[in-house]
Amino acid sequence: MIITQTPFRMSFFGGGTDFPEFYNEYGGSVISTTFDKYCYVTVRHLPRFFEYSTELSYFKTERVSNVGDIQHPAIREAMKYLDMEEIRLTYEADLPARSGIGTSSSFSVGMLNAFYTLKGKYVDKRKLADDAIYLERVLCNETGGVQDQIAVSFGGFNRINFDSNGYIVNPIIISQYRKEELNDNLMMFFTGFSRNSSDVQDTFQRSINNKSKELLEILSLTDETEKILTSNCDLNDFGKLLDYTWKLKRSISNKISTDWIDNIYTKSKNAGALGGKLLGAGAGGFFIFYVELDKQDKVREALNDLLYVPFRFENNGTRVIHYTLENYTPAAQYTYK
Repeated sequence: MIITQTPFRMSFFGGGTDFPEFYNEYGGSVISTTFDKYCYVTVRHLPRFFEYSTELSYFKTERVSNVGDIQHPAIREAMKYLDMEEIRLTYEADLPARSGIGTSSSFSVGMLNAFYTLKGKYVDKRKLADDAIYLERVLCNETGGVQDQIAVSFGGFNRINFDSNGYIVNPIIISQYRKEELNDNLMMFFTGFSRNSSDVQDTFQRSINNKSKELLEILSLTDETEKILTSNCDLNDFGKLLDYTWKLKRSISNKISTDWIDNIYTKSKNAGALGGKLLGAGAGGFFIFYVELDKQDKVREALNDLLYVPFRFENNGTRVIHYTLENYTPAAQYTYK
């Protein structure tokens, strides 16, 4: 039996520049972190006492005898890709799916990690990220960028740079005290509903060619943000930049925000938040705000109809937290006497 633990991520700056259509021409860069909310994938070989050969449990249960009959696209394509047979897979998570914190990519990375481990193969974090990108963007033909798979594979507070040759993950080097201060000044709220990010991503992707000016400005903000974090600049400037980049990103697609979302943002600013943004593609899910400590009670009160979610940064990325060796012979190779 294998159990993997994979964190979720929050992206602060550079979102949209991680689309190949953009970074292959202009380069791209995002600043993001993983935090201490996780998804857990449990995988083992299914005992041969059932009419079906594979059992899957996520928000629904599937029991099938042929991998091609699996309804969940990522599981089906990952099992084909790695030639997985006769398994029982269970998915659990600390936060809801389709909520802007990279849940689908965390699942893909955690599942691939579990599958490789069950096969007795060690793969590094880059291989897991690359395979998850291939699984989601090629095998499943899903629209979107490629930052999530990398962020949750590697873990930590990073700047990820993209170009036509691939990507480089650079940890942002700041003191532990400054990193904790930033963490303390960030507040996360759940808007109370989830959405399928691909709907927003499709619109965003179609806008890339016409919004290169805005995306180039979003790209430039990653340099400015890194300078704030790694120097003696006022950390409040991080919050002000969040405000600026949120307004800039809203101008790219009319599906990123709604009147209701805008009202939440306005209430937070009036209560003392310096800035914030929706995590992920937009249109719902989780909001992150930069709020000085002495104003956080007022922001919580102003947003008392939303769920406040405390969190801490984490550094591990995906990892195997339980490993029990199994003796397994594929049914096709099993000899009956």
